[in-house]
Amino acid sequence: MSGLGLPVELTLTAGQAADVTQAEALLECQPAEVVIADKGYDSDAVVERIEASGAEAVIPPRSNRKRQRPYDRERYKDRNLAERFWSKVKQHRRVATRYDKLAVAYRAAIVLHAVVTRTKALSDTP
Repeated sequence: MSGLGLPVELTLTAGQAADVTQAEALLECQPAEVVIADKGYDSDAVVERIEASGAEAVIPPRSNRKRQRPYDRERYKDRNLAERFWSKVKQHRRVATRYDKLAVAYRAAIVLHAVVTRTKALSDTP
């Protein structure tokens, strides 16, 4: 997501695949100063990759970690922009219920609704 809460990259995975499996590919696509992610991305490899690129990792540690890692709690609050975006996209029945059988069709539906959501967001700004 950009700083405005709009998507910059979209990757589909199987329902049983963990989000963290796509972290490396997503980090290669877009340069960033700050990477904000949820606990699903809390792994030493991901945090090291982010910091090696010169960015700040704002990822809360899982509660079962032996060594808790500090993170910027105030900056993490900006993650709600991504959550609000997905909430808006999932208001479209086709996306929320995953009617499409093919991944390419489902991705197209998400991209279409992302464009509509972005257009509405930009037109609402004064």
